[in-house]
Amino acid sequence: MTSTVDVNALLAGAATNGLITQDTSQALQIIDIGAQIQAGLGFNCDDVVAAEVVLVTMLIDDSGSIRKTGGNAQAVRDGHNMIVDDLLATKQAAQIFVHTRYLNGKVLYPYIALDQVPKMTSKNYDPNGGTPLFEQSLVTLSTVMAKTQQLDDDAIPVRGITVIVTDGEDSTRDRPDLVAKLVADMLATENQIVAGMGIYDGHTDFTAVFRSMGIPDNWIHDPKRDPSPTKGWNLVSQSIARFSQGGSVGGFGTP
Repeated sequence: MTSTVDVNALLAGAATNGLITQDTSQALQIIDIGAQIQAGLGFNCDDVVAAEVVLVTMLIDDSGSIRKTGGNAQAVRDGHNMIVDDLLATKQAAQIFVHTRYLNGKVLYPYIALDQVPKMTSKNYDPNGGTPLFEQSLVTLSTVMAKTQQLDDDAIPVRGITVIVTDGEDSTRDRPDLVAKLVADMLATENQIVAGMGIYDGHTDFTAVFRSMGIPDNWIHDPKRDPSPTKGWNLVSQSIARFSQGGSVGGFGTP
């Protein structure tokens, strides 16, 4: 695992290198999420032997409605585990590092090698919290860019795909503008993808929610078109697998 680092220095370095703008870097430092970012950084870059690193990052809703309203807790566990299994079957498995964080702040695991990723079970995923979607999206996306900067400092090429999974709207309304700005910075690098997957709750307009966060329409899965959580997880898994293998990925379901 990585030793403690100066997260603000990483964000400043990311701005200097053009991974994010100076304005974004300063805003992230002001809201003081360094400790949460640190918790997700994971592996020591000095231990990387791959010629390229692919960062796969998942922010997964663990609000109580996942279990109580939709009965989707097991579908979420199965979806996470399917993504990991599908990635393990790729030729690029050795260069993939994964980080999963829950919406209420728990880190299931920081960035670790794909073959070390634990299964999601009822013991480590018991959804019962709220929906601080924007707040934790900022933390998660900032962690992606801090890790990217760490790797860049060691001259290791890196690409990343981040998937944000939720079954409802944000419960705090905390800085969607900054989320959208950070997403725009990430997409501008052309080495990062940010996607949003909705889990059907019967009423939320997930396209509107994810658009407010700056996520492009082609990377939004709105379950109103198909309420089956299996369909959504299949699309996500297939897209991540294609991305990890260096293929052209135009969006969910688009080769």
